[in-house]
Amino acid sequence: MTAPATAGRQEKDATVTTGAAGNGSRTGLRLPGGLWGLSRVLLLLCVFKVVVIPGPDITFDVSNIYQGWYEVLRTGTYPLDDITWQYPPAAAFAMLSPALLPFLGYASAFFVLAFLCDALVFGLLLHTGRRSGRSLRGAWFWLAGVPLLGPTAYARYDVMVTAVAVAGLLAAGRSPRVLGALAGFGAVLKVWPVLLLAGAPKGRATLRSWSTAVGAAAAVLAFCVVWMPGALAFLGFQRDRGTEVESLGAMVFHVARHFGWDGEARMNYGSIEFLGPYVSTVSTAALVLTIAAFGWLLVWRLRARHFASSTVADAAFVAVLLFTTTSRVLSPQYMLWLVGLAAVCLAYRSSRMRRPAHLVLWATAVTQFEFPVWFSHVTRSDPLGMAVLFTRNGLLIAATVIACRILWRHTVTEPRLAAAAAGRIPAQATQPEREKALSGSR
Repeated sequence: MTAPATAGRQEKDATVTTGAAGNGSRTGLRLPGGLWGLSRVLLLLCVFKVVVIPGPDITFDVSNIYQGWYEVLRTGTYPLDDITWQYPPAAAFAMLSPALLPFLGYASAFFVLAFLCDALVFGLLLHTGRRSGRSLRGAWFWLAGVPLLGPTAYARYDVMVTAVAVAGLLAAGRSPRVLGALAGFGAVLKVWPVLLLAGAPKGRATLRSWSTAVGAAAAVLAFCVVWMPGALAFLGFQRDRGTEVESLGAMVFHVARHFGWDGEARMNYGSIEFLGPYVSTVSTAALVLTIAAFGWLLVWRLRARHFASSTVADAAFVAVLLFTTTSRVLSPQYMLWLVGLAAVCLAYRSSRMRRPAHLVLWATAVTQFEFPVWFSHVTRSDPLGMAVLFTRNGLLIAATVIACRILWRHTVTEPRLAAAAAGRIPAQATQPEREKALSGSR
């Protein structure tokens, strides 16, 4: 084979492997693009109530709560008298965002903006997946995960936060400062994006990303405080929340109800929570578990030796899994965070998070039955409600444990063993020389 022919074949193979732009790759994107469009049209039909999903009205939060906050925010103040306002001050940007589409009603504009954020995430994952060392698995994962959650994905502002987080993680390899800026802004938007910084490579990358995050968060927070009174009112409202019926800790009371526990499940602080004896104890235990989880993250951070291209995404995925599973509140929209982060992990060929990512995907599918379809069964703690809730939470626990083990093994155990093996090789190589010296043959 001639050199030009060989080069042409190698170029063709590289195009197939990396997904470089070209007519073939554009043709290959038609299928995921078409499936994404079809599935999202179905979601829009659900939130616009052309197709009705059984269970509670999932659009109530947007058309009533969010719109109510919108009307208050327009007057120049945060909702100081509404205990359901439990979000950081930058959440006001999300609540006011439908004003960008004044030709639509509030709820309709919100759903369209959620759709656009979904499209942004999908586009970023497609673009990343076509680069060398990357994979389109992440785009496929996002394509499937969002509709598995159902219309809840478009009926909460979490898809907007997830878009910020995904953009930050995908930019981490090229610009730690962009990661830091988006993580800092996201933290003032809904707290959890600060966990994106957990896996920043040690050294300059950590310094740049963390310092930029602090600066960005401080700037946004200062703007919100000066912009309107009541920017920090959410702290008191969030502190007083109890154990929500979908959380890990709530499983204790779902079982206890069948053995005479005299508490109840009712609306409290904007969600259905358990109220009664021992609830405060379980809530405290959840907080202790969260602290312990972050303690484990700190130990991992100190002992980690190897940071691959996917480690930033892998560590963020693990951190948010720990935060979610140990929280007093485990609302269905939280699954969107995990789907987005898992999709970023799978966009890297070096990531080993495929198994916990698939468990998260199964948990997301079960979540749509837990809420809204069979939510009435969950609140009654009947066998069907307990089965679906325990299945979802069990899948999340399994995903968390497995993801933690993978992250530790990939960044701590394997590099230590490799270093030990490398340290033994010179000693073995010099053994014959040592034997000659001892025998006096030199």
